[in-house]
Amino acid sequence: MRFRVLLLALCVLSGCAPSDRSAPPAPVRSALWVLAEGSHRTLDEPARIAGLIEAASRLGVTDLFVQVYRRGRSWFPSPTADDAPYRALLTADGPAPLTSLVAQAHARDIRVHAWFNALSLADNREAPLLERVGREAVLVDRAGRSLLDYPGLELPIPDRLYTRMGTPGIWLDPATPGVIETLEATVDELVAAAPELDGLHLDFIRHPIALPIVPGSRFDVGLDFGYGEAAKAGFERESGRPFRRGDAWDRYRRERVGDVVRRLRARIPEHWEQSAAVLPWADRAYLSAAQDWRGWLEEGSLDFAVAMAYMRDDRLLGYVSRGLASGVGGERVWLGLGTWLFLGATERIAEQTRLALEAAPAGVAFFSWDAVAEHPDAQAAIARDAW
Repeated sequence: MRFRVLLLALCVLSGCAPSDRSAPPAPVRSALWVLAEGSHRTLDEPARIAGLIEAASRLGVTDLFVQVYRRGRSWFPSPTADDAPYRALLTADGPAPLTSLVAQAHARDIRVHAWFNALSLADNREAPLLERVGREAVLVDRAGRSLLDYPGLELPIPDRLYTRMGTPGIWLDPATPGVIETLEATVDELVAAAPELDGLHLDFIRHPIALPIVPGSRFDVGLDFGYGEAAKAGFERESGRPFRRGDAWDRYRRERVGDVVRRLRARIPEHWEQSAAVLPWADRAYLSAAQDWRGWLEEGSLDFAVAMAYMRDDRLLGYVSRGLASGVGGERVWLGLGTWLFLGATERIAEQTRLALEAAPAGVAFFSWDAVAEHPDAQAAIARDAW
């Protein structure tokens, strides 16, 4: 008896636990992406907001990524962005739609993250950011052509015979003075308008990719971006050497995208989470899209990353899911599934969800609410009860 008392005393003094049982793993979080201008336009009507929250609660969803900034337009009051969408939805006798959505979500213990399309203006040539900063705000390709000069925002012929834009549009160069500052001001306005939010969810936080993908600028093949005069001058100042393609140039451009992540993190409240939708292949993201999301996790600039594993091949999804979970920061990697790819094929949605969960991710996210809003069978396939 005295021996057991002595052993217990030694255990308490040394800080050991009274039981060898390990703590249970944290429950897997789940999310829906909610488009601002998709087919459902949830923020446009109170009934649609209520329907989203009711469905999210029924499905066991823990988080919502609600789009509040895209094409340089905002769904919150913003002198910096074009806030016509916000103003169009204001009523004299009720709260702003985003405020109402957050309040209803919190009443069901659901977190709401502001989905923010950072470095893409899509097709909006009239965005206030362009008026403020000028055409120098837009990325320039390796051949010296601004994306603004691409016909239809797609590569000109003869390039198009061999190369295509992964996501055509007007992409911003964070190395140009004024770009990050404008994004910071816009996020400040978001925080002021909706401090009750739970996070900032960054999207389009990279360079565009031209297909086929290039393995960095040191190879004289393909097409990459970020060759504006401000970027090249900044590289020369920072490196103390004349501009030249190669590893140092790739690192410089990658760091400028990372600056957006770090500086926006500094603008949000401490209790907010910062996350990002990222390319699922970390090496390609790093080499070809200036997106070092593994590094952002490692340094703490992101609380979690949502890898957009939108693919039809289930075997490939399994490979990618396991690789994401086992890499740097894997315990904070979520898997984003392309649910819209399989509407009408509920068994495929269920199978992809099963494959994703086998990798034990921190969370899963389904793209998107707009896709499943009118499909009860698809909703049933992603419901937590179906896991």
